Amino acid sequence: MREPRIAVLGATGVVGREILKISEELNVKYESIRFLSSAKSAGSKIKFKGEEYTVEEAVPEVFNDVDIVMASAGGTTSKIFAPEIVKRGGMIIDNSSAYRMDKDVPLVIAGVNDEDLKLHKGIVANPNCSTSQLMLVLEPLKKFGLKRLIVSTYQSVSGAGLAAMNELRDDTIARLDNKPFENKCFKKPISFNIIPQIDVFCENGYTKEEMKVVNETRKILHLDESTMISCTAARVPVFRGHSEAVDIEFGINVTPEEVREILSKAYGVKVIDNPENYEYPTTRDADGVDPVFVGRIRKNLAFTNGISLWCVADNLRIGAALNTVRICKKVTEMGLYRGYKD
Repeated sequence: MREPRIAVLGATGVVGREILKISEELNVKYESIRFLSSAKSAGSKIKFKGEEYTVEEAVPEVFNDVDIVMASAGGTTSKIFAPEIVKRGGMIIDNSSAYRMDKDVPLVIAGVNDEDLKLHKGIVANPNCSTSQLMLVLEPLKKFGLKRLIVSTYQSVSGAGLAAMNELRDDTIARLDNKPFENKCFKKPISFNIIPQIDVFCENGYTKEEMKVVNETRKILHLDESTMISCTAARVPVFRGHSEAVDIEFGINVTPEEVREILSKAYGVKVIDNPENYEYPTTRDADGVDPVFVGRIRKNLAFTNGISLWCVADNLRIGAALNTVRICKKVTEMGLYRGYKD
């Protein structure tokens, strides 16, 4: 067995740099590693594990000797390069939405549906950030039978990229100084505001972001259409970390104590749930760390056999980079890359 030859596509972006950081933290094994970007960023330098690397321009030929590509360069770029990577015998772990709902592409949360990785044909999709944290909470509770799910997400601006983070900062400063400011990333001012729209609206009145949560949840957890799911997604003036209010109706009666006990032992989850002492998770608790934090676990007053809870996570980690790196490690451990038996 040889270690995989790895490339990071979109290495100079916000998520790309987080992939580098987490790859170091998790000690990803490799025979070789390359860092790729657009022509604009090619030639810049990146430090990784104490060594300096030159960022290369992403062109099809660079993938000739690459086994695993961790990609976070946008859907258009993934559509261009994924076929080239597969054609050359490699595989891509794609952070974009380009292939998530493709029936031949596994949509994977490491630790939730690892067995689906065995079905890959060269492309593995990383789910939407708000879906990702939700799956680590729902998977251990799935055994009670998921009948109905209502999710409200409160998503930080980092989910829209560096320009959006800068807009929150600049808009906040301008408003505090009582100066005019022209927002460009968002349809409404983001400072001191909540915007009930993420992505464009669909014909059914939901946004694409909301429908991602609905459709991706069904695909990852292998739920049929009888499981009713609804989502409302809002953008909030927080730099980093997504929060979700989750209402679940189960097929059987489940107590808050049972849910608390199960989630306290679940992979990738940490329970902070003592509201009498003001102990519940906030986005600051999640900033820069791995767990999905869960609290406010209680009986839902509207659903039969219902539970309500609150969960938060660092969207740049679990929602993007961390899951990408975890999938890379799983693919390596399971021997699902070209060259594993060399």
